[in-house]
Amino acid sequence: MRLFKTNQRRDTLIRQALEIGVLTLIVYSLVTLPVETLPDLPRPVARYLKVSEIVVTLLFTLEYLLRIVNSRQRLKYVFSFYGIVDLIAILPFYLSLGIDLRGFRAFRLFRIFRLLKLKRYSKAIDRFATALSIAWEEIVIFLFATATILYLSAVGIYYFEHTAQPSEFKSVLHCLWWSVATLTTVGYGDVYPITVGGKIFTFVILMMGLGIVAIPAGLIASALAEARKVEES
Repeated sequence: MRLFKTNQRRDTLIRQALEIGVLTLIVYSLVTLPVETLPDLPRPVARYLKVSEIVVTLLFTLEYLLRIVNSRQRLKYVFSFYGIVDLIAILPFYLSLGIDLRGFRAFRLFRIFRLLKLKRYSKAIDRFATALSIAWEEIVIFLFATATILYLSAVGIYYFEHTAQPSEFKSVLHCLWWSVATLTTVGYGDVYPITVGGKIFTFVILMMGLGIVAIPAGLIASALAEARKVEES
């Protein structure tokens, strides 16, 4: 019995060490991605980043293959959420291997999907996923309402401002940029109304935008509280 407990404790420590190692690789990979985009990187640094990305990808590949080998239902794992995430984490590297075309370098951006691998090791992320599933219907309704308001605001500002500013508000499609910037209360200032009607209309849209920013936060907060209750019950 004591030997069994010792082996069990050792297996637990090994599993925890492996999980920490994988988490470290994920974070390291996500940190190096923006660093690689810096202009005029010294050659040694660029070479180090390239080699380290190869090493990290090989380690992720080894992890993926080991999970397939050790899985009782291999096809089920391959087509599961975690299996697809693990594949996406390594596939872009192999797709871009040996290709020097500028367009294919965009494959490197798919490394951000490695962030999804964190879900396997974090209860907080699992709780967030549960909260999304709880509030999914409300979120869909909210997104539909937001899309409708965006469309209506683009149409409205077009008819208010097109005559006064034909170069800025060329069409309803061009006005969608203004709608997004205004409805999210960002207000870049590159396109703004100058007519009285347009300014009043913009004020109404801004007030609606405050609600659009606040509503999803309330939905998620409420769903997270419910998810915690489900987890503790």
